[in-house]
Amino acid sequence: MENSVGIVTTEYAHFDAELRLESGRVLGPLTLAYETYGTLNAARSNAILVAHAWTGNAHAAGYHSTQDRKPGWWDDMIGPGKVLDTDRYYVICSNVIGSCFGSTGPTSENPRTGKPYRLNFPVLMVRDMVRAQQLLVDRLGIDQLHCVIGGSMGAMQALEWGIHFPERTRSIIPIAGAVSNSPMAIALNAMARQAIFNDPLWKKGNYRPEHPPADGLALARAIGHISFLSDTSMQLKFGRRFSVRDGLFDFFGQYEVERYLEYNGRNFVDRFDTNSFLYLAKALDLYDAGWNFDRLEDALKQVICPSLWFAFSSDWLYPPYLTEEAVTILQRLGRPTTYHLIESDYGHDSFLVEAEKFTHYIVDFLAELD
Repeated sequence: MENSVGIVTTEYAHFDAELRLESGRVLGPLTLAYETYGTLNAARSNAILVAHAWTGNAHAAGYHSTQDRKPGWWDDMIGPGKVLDTDRYYVICSNVIGSCFGSTGPTSENPRTGKPYRLNFPVLMVRDMVRAQQLLVDRLGIDQLHCVIGGSMGAMQALEWGIHFPERTRSIIPIAGAVSNSPMAIALNAMARQAIFNDPLWKKGNYRPEHPPADGLALARAIGHISFLSDTSMQLKFGRRFSVRDGLFDFFGQYEVERYLEYNGRNFVDRFDTNSFLYLAKALDLYDAGWNFDRLEDALKQVICPSLWFAFSSDWLYPPYLTEEAVTILQRLGRPTTYHLIESDYGHDSFLVEAEKFTHYIVDFLAELD
């Protein structure tokens, strides 16, 4: 546990208030699962909000027990002396609403029926997730966040903070994100949805938790996981190697890449809820930074804080041009905007796999803010 935040506990903030969503529906009462690392200073000015990706959770760093084999999902980034230095910053990570790791979502009890929401849960947008995070930031007594940082869906949340809460956001760092989901990303999510819908155990969302639509969800995850990789990373990791456990002319024999996707999908079933997967996929498809503005430029005009953007050369889920669309507009508006295109072979997962290629830019950016 060297340079680790050590043993941490997930906390839960409960809110009796109802949150009005972009759909016009209301959601409440609310619960947000979150973790914090480091110490909030006397001025309450050193808080950094880490926003997680699609299937992430609040456990970004440290360990829940001494028996844990793996630390939090961004442990390389968060801790004493690390990029998000907990000797200096108070780091917060909350699980988004709609998820299944402690925050209010489809698996939560609907107070009107006393039963799980399932498909009675309202459709969410990323903007709704950010408004729920604002409730948590208020609860923690923080007027302004020093920075909001996140990758993928986390990048979208960071941008939403900059647009809708400019007075409360001192800086943002969107990593491997976009101002809207591309048609290709929507198409891949559509295939993932159909994989679930076609599983007879899904039962229009009314499956029993102990008997989820495992085949459908595993296939949906495999479809999504392909988009996180790249041709080069798959060549490096698998090549055309055939499984040593199968005969080459066995009709059901598999290449190593097939076994990997099957293994990844099956493991995912054990840790994620199917309806939550569907709701968050829908939120990604609906994401549009310019929603309810006349133009995207009108939305980005609201961003007055310094921003640091990253895209990755081999990312085909959110190609660099999707990031550069926002960067170009912000620079034209004269906003303090910095952009780095990082050369990497690891596709969309580059921000998790090769963090060392870009983290020094984050350290410099935060130092300049300080």
